[in-house]
Amino acid sequence: MNPARDRRLFTSESVTEGHPDKMADQISDAVLDAILAKDPLARVACETALTTGTAILLGEISTECYVDLPKVVRSTIRSIGYTRAKYGFDWETCGVMVCIDEQSPDIALGVDHGGAGDQGMMFGYACDETPELMPAPIQFAHQLARQLAAARRSGALRWARPDGKSQVTVEYDESGMPRRLDTVLVSAQHSEEVSAEEVRQGVIAEVITKAVPEGLLDDATRILVNPTGRFVVGGPQADAGLTGRKIIVDTYGGAGRHGGGAFSGKDPTKVDRAGAYGARFVAKNLVAAGLARRLEVQLAYAIGVPHPVWVGVETFGTERVPREHITALVDEYFDLSPAGIIKELELRRPIYRQVAAYGHFGRSDLDLPWERTPYRDQLANDAGVEPASPSLEEVFP
Repeated sequence: MNPARDRRLFTSESVTEGHPDKMADQISDAVLDAILAKDPLARVACETALTTGTAILLGEISTECYVDLPKVVRSTIRSIGYTRAKYGFDWETCGVMVCIDEQSPDIALGVDHGGAGDQGMMFGYACDETPELMPAPIQFAHQLARQLAAARRSGALRWARPDGKSQVTVEYDESGMPRRLDTVLVSAQHSEEVSAEEVRQGVIAEVITKAVPEGLLDDATRILVNPTGRFVVGGPQADAGLTGRKIIVDTYGGAGRHGGGAFSGKDPTKVDRAGAYGARFVAKNLVAAGLARRLEVQLAYAIGVPHPVWVGVETFGTERVPREHITALVDEYFDLSPAGIIKELELRRPIYRQVAAYGHFGRSDLDLPWERTPYRDQLANDAGVEPASPSLEEVFP
């Protein structure tokens, strides 16, 4: 008999900026930012592939400006921390191949008149488990991954290398709030010279105890650090990297549904990106207003059509007002056309490289327009409820 089956547990993972897939995401978004800084109306769909010693840019870009793309690639790799060949990748000596074409004129026919750049469905999600209105497992996993990178950069973990992963299993109480952490897993790339025990003790002291809210770890929490005992070979030398292969890490850690479209390297006319940001914006404002404790927004678009063909709201039985009222408020307050989302969230700016690692949502360390809650009080007033804005003390008493 497995006692875990009698408890409600959920697991999410994150990865550091030096993970090969996240490297690819950051390169693609760095290219996007460099182009948007010069041409806010550019059309960009830039993919990156990485393997040992090689970075390849491919995709479609339509712009009037010039950007030195190989320079952007190398600069991004350097900023991530791959500055020496012994780390498995080197920004100065790696090969960079650029295979870029223009956007299809057939797609442009729809987008030029304010329509969606593609068909597809996107989901936005928010819940009251954390102050950021994010699911606790992915939020804590991101905090661990970010702290691992910070400890490497500061020199607190002198042996640390850029690649790394985290994973958190949260146990929930009967009310659906995080009670404790059942399992914490951190895998950290390290130098050849350091011992497994030194890595373990360093990660516990400099990463886990600093990244996890006090009181969630107990004597029964299982802590795993580099379970194989060795993680020297990492980055693109160990695994090929590809843009868009960490879509669950980018969003809600599996707690909310996903439409399947990746974000990085895509300008905001691509509804994979703008639609997902818009849906999160709506969901977060509704939960912040206290209309539901857990809420998911689904959007569906057709290529060339200026408004979503479907807007759905799911509250999982946590609503404080009828769902029909919530849906009516969404229609009243939010313009979810691609053009409307771009305008509301000011998406034609070079703001994307910063979210290409450690999540696009719940980023209390960044001022992201889709994370703001400007309609919180108005929505609460219209719905006749008290706004909900949980503090850390309220979430983790």
